[in-house]
Amino acid sequence: MKYNLLQAKTENQGVLLTFGGAYSNHIAAVAYAGKEQGFKTIGIIRGDELRDKIAENPTLKFAQECGMEFEFVTREAYRFKTEPDFITKLEEKFGSFYLVPEGGTNEYAIKGCEEILTDEDAQFDYVCLAVGTGGTISGIINSALPHQKVLGFPALKGDFLKDEIRKFARSENWDLITDYHFGGYGKVNEELIQFINQFYKQTEVPLDPVYTGKMVFGVIDLIQKNFFPANAKILLIHTGGLQGISGMNTLLKKKNSTLIQFQ
Repeated sequence: MKYNLLQAKTENQGVLLTFGGAYSNHIAAVAYAGKEQGFKTIGIIRGDELRDKIAENPTLKFAQECGMEFEFVTREAYRFKTEPDFITKLEEKFGSFYLVPEGGTNEYAIKGCEEILTDEDAQFDYVCLAVGTGGTISGIINSALPHQKVLGFPALKGDFLKDEIRKFARSENWDLITDYHFGGYGKVNEELIQFINQFYKQTEVPLDPVYTGKMVFGVIDLIQKNFFPANAKILLIHTGGLQGISGMNTLLKKKNSTLIQFQ
């Protein structure tokens, strides 16, 4: 968000508008950043059935408490969120705004993510992280050193993200490991939840079930399968997402499944 906020201020925009689902980390982040930096925020939320369920949804409730205004749209309408006609209708309703794309991925986000790696990280041979819309990994790819390989673990099914990443990535020092999505975005099973809970007991590092939990599960599985060369130094980047755990636990409780517990 760093450079998007700076650009919004450069354009003298006082309103941030963005898109996301019911438990979107991005929606929560934009709402909080707007509150901290003095912007009005508007969230276009996928699923008009959520309109009367804000109090039951920890993510939306938090965003609302940060001052975000919501516009709930049907899942069908949401597919057209990048179309000019869709944006024009939003401008007619809300007036002028600075548009932050779903997931935040644009040239300004990439610039910010290029600052994640530090000089101390030069010692690592592999840099691993979860992938959502591809913005964070693109920035990491651009700042990684020639001897480093960047491995992304998509939270979504499919290989389509490679084309999105190539729009921003300036080198070929990367690959996507697509075997650890656990069924797709937001999908979990008992094995993953048990892994997250056990990992916390061993390390006191909390993982979220949508992004980073799947990445860490994948890295450890690959280590056990001798995917990495002997003595390779591996850096795992924790990209957050912990705010979504309470929402996931609400869904797990309805299914009488094991809950994510950090204690």
